[in-house]
Amino acid sequence: MAATSLTVRPELSTRRRWAVLAICALSMLLVGLDTTIVNVGLPAIGRGLGVGTRSLEWVPDAYTVILASLLISAGALADRLGRRRVFRWGLVVFGVASVACAVAPSLGALVAARAVQGVGASMLNPVALAIVVNAMPDPRERAQAIGIWASVFGLSMAAGPVAGGALIAAFGWRSVFWVNVPVIVAALVLTARFVPESRAPRARRLDLPGQVLLTVVVSLCVAVLIEGPRIGWTSPPAWAAYVVAAAAAAGFVAVERRRREPLMELALFRRPAFATAVLGAVAVFVALTVSLLLTTLYLQHGHGWTPLAAGTATLPLALGAAVCAPLSGRLAGRYGARRPLLFAGAFLTVGGLSLVDLRPDPDLRQLLPAYLLIGIGFGFANAPITNTAVSGLPQARAGVAGAITSTARQVGSAIGIAVAGGLVAEVGPAGLARASRPGWLLVAACGLFLFVVAHAARQAAPSRPASARAAASRV
Repeated sequence: MAATSLTVRPELSTRRRWAVLAICALSMLLVGLDTTIVNVGLPAIGRGLGVGTRSLEWVPDAYTVILASLLISAGALADRLGRRRVFRWGLVVFGVASVACAVAPSLGALVAARAVQGVGASMLNPVALAIVVNAMPDPRERAQAIGIWASVFGLSMAAGPVAGGALIAAFGWRSVFWVNVPVIVAALVLTARFVPESRAPRARRLDLPGQVLLTVVVSLCVAVLIEGPRIGWTSPPAWAAYVVAAAAAAGFVAVERRRREPLMELALFRRPAFATAVLGAVAVFVALTVSLLLTTLYLQHGHGWTPLAAGTATLPLALGAAVCAPLSGRLAGRYGARRPLLFAGAFLTVGGLSLVDLRPDPDLRQLLPAYLLIGIGFGFANAPITNTAVSGLPQARAGVAGAITSTARQVGSAIGIAVAGGLVAEVGPAGLARASRPGWLLVAACGLFLFVVAHAARQAAPSRPASARAAASRV
């Protein structure tokens, strides 16, 4: 199907442009919250459905694995079929899947519904951003809108446990899914009223073989991390997964090299700045999800805290991220990515190390400052990582680079959940503090890796002014 170019209507007023931003930011709030809001509810879900900790890891990971796998293809589909159309499809799929999650009678049904939620979320994340960019023709206004966008996404990820804890305390664990429904309905009504349709001037072709192979690779890698401790790392099923994942990865590389319009431009990884930035995106979200999940299990499973109390304990993390995310964007736009990346690496490293000697009994004097440090590190990390990824690229390839870093963030979330769950699954309450030590060392190691990303950012040659770099950090 030929792609037609639709531009923003001339009569699109300032009020309507910012209404478009608000609607799209609302969808991102849902996507970010659903990545982490379920973490604090895992113990309650386990009690409600009668399942253990290890099986529960699939509840958040079914969502993040599918979301990570489909992000790039969803953006290409929207460019071809119409961004508003695909955005509305995403809202409907996300809403229906949320209802299915809320009424799920078993763990299997819940995991399946979470996977469908991931499909819907994949049609919201990159598509909503493209709608915002299309609605903001003025570069300065667009950069300001993208800064707000990045802040909303970072805050939603960090605030998920707090919101989840409050909902579960008031209405039970199913409420973390029911709450999506009125928001989805409102977003659908507002989208029909305010959001204009748009398509890319030249739509990319869908890469179905690459999409299938990428999904197989990501899914199998996460599956092995989750199930490896149970089935044995050297068991025949584990070896079968290793072989299939390696074959799928080799097939993915071969397919992508031959396609004129590949799902993922592998040539980008030849640039050290881009490759390290992608790994940095994985590392940051591994650190965040490990921190949130270890905290949830330590406080709730280990010491009987309520979901609200455990979520409230992570409030310093959310506050640190909320304050530092917009500051990081301004620093990256004015001085480049290196300075905020150094801040992010330092705060994440110190925060992780301060919890390595976690006491058997919770001590808020130890926990709260550490969570604040981790939140500050997370807030400083996001904008400069994307800035580093796109630095030196022509505008036509910056969008692809940003989409890959968005995928890397979701892969990091899935890996973090699998690793944290594997560390403490089937560990008694008395042993959780000791069992979580490798997890906090991993958080610190992720922080140290950001110093490598900062070095690569210094090596990357800037090619655009600050305003353009700020706009490029949109994903």
